Amino acid sequence: MGVGELVMSVLAFSSPLTTVAGTLPVLLIFSGQTAPAIYMLLTLMLVVFSVGFVRMSRNVKNPGGFYAFVTAGIGKPAGLGGALLALVGYVFIGFFAPSLFAITLQGWVVNALNGPDIPWYWYALGIIAVTTYLAYNRIDLSAKVLTTVMVLEVIVVVVFDVLAFVNSGAKEPGGLGLALPSLTDASIGLALLFAVGNFFGFEATVIYREEVKNPERTIPRATYLAVVGIGLFYAVAAIAYIAFLGGSNVQAAAEANTVNLFDDALRAFAGNLFADIAVVLLMTSILASMLSIQNIAARYSFSLAVDHVLPRRLARVHPAHGSPHISALSVGALWAVATVLFSVLGIAPEKIYPVASGSGTFSVLLLLFITSIAIFAFFLRPSARKGTAAWKVLLAPAISAVFFGIVTFLAIRNFSALIEGSTLMTGIFMSFTFALFIGGIAYALYLRRQKPDVYARLGRQSV
Repeated sequence: MGVGELVMSVLAFSSPLTTVAGTLPVLLIFSGQTAPAIYMLLTLMLVVFSVGFVRMSRNVKNPGGFYAFVTAGIGKPAGLGGALLALVGYVFIGFFAPSLFAITLQGWVVNALNGPDIPWYWYALGIIAVTTYLAYNRIDLSAKVLTTVMVLEVIVVVVFDVLAFVNSGAKEPGGLGLALPSLTDASIGLALLFAVGNFFGFEATVIYREEVKNPERTIPRATYLAVVGIGLFYAVAAIAYIAFLGGSNVQAAAEANTVNLFDDALRAFAGNLFADIAVVLLMTSILASMLSIQNIAARYSFSLAVDHVLPRRLARVHPAHGSPHISALSVGALWAVATVLFSVLGIAPEKIYPVASGSGTFSVLLLLFITSIAIFAFFLRPSARKGTAAWKVLLAPAISAVFFGIVTFLAIRNFSALIEGSTLMTGIFMSFTFALFIGGIAYALYLRRQKPDVYARLGRQSV
């Protein structure tokens, strides 16, 4: 892959059309006129994080992503704990897609096409089969699919932005009315949590190290382009919502019509035909996001199998496609089994994706915080800095560690809202997340005593 394909793979993770149509209205409920500023704040902080992240990628050339970085920075036990957080977190995040896709397609077939009311799980199993087929094949096939879908999604969102600005005018109260978030605002924590998940996936720039052209140049360029591009894209979309709905009205409008806010606006702007096209692209957006996440999860599974932590079959590379095909099949099979299980238990699909997405987001956020600490710790060693400016390798990682530590604290404090679950579910999923990291540390210590050859491999290190 080149820079463009790598950036599109990262952008696909956040599912632009799904975010603008689904996540942004929720964010507007909590943030209102401050939503654009929240996106810009997160963009700034992730650019700061990327300074150390990119510099680290030149020192640690193992393709294990955060797994390799945490191992190099604070040791193999923490590295293995971080790898389990990543693998389970990405598998959970990706499992939001089958149920959301099924609900969207089921409603469209019944209401727009007057078609049969097919049970949701058949649609869910169908999309799992499609993404697993693509993830099984060469990464450039996935990249081509993702690039095509991303271009179409971006066009729809840009059209929405332009029409929102054109139709703003003085008819709605408050005008743009943009504002900066206040630290005393009780809802800023939830707003940050809903927005930060839109940036996940940029880790792919180092995970695909073995599958990109000229990684020394491609990885830094793709990282900065992805982070800045995502931030600006969503900030402009948030401004478009505010421009159309009015600054003083946007929060109430988002709360009153969260699910259909984007669709209703688009139908008012461009008519039913364009809105129906957008619904179809929304479904392909979900597919692209799921594919991007499946590719990342498969490569974490592959890395852990290469290190002999997971069964070695998962480390097999397809002789023709060069892909970790067994790991990709395993992720798809896990999603399929979970879909069948939840359907047999009678759990409604709309109950599945908030829990899957929210708990997975918390796992990856915790890993991002740990990685920030690891980058800072790595560059405390004079040999690692090698004359590099201190602000790049010490100050920037320290700032990002403090920031993501605060966001992680907010996530813990608001975890029930993040997964839209009860107190019992909150306790179960939060305990499970911390148990993954602690369990990874404990297992690494066991390997150090009982299987030193496996322990030596941790972090995709050559032995």
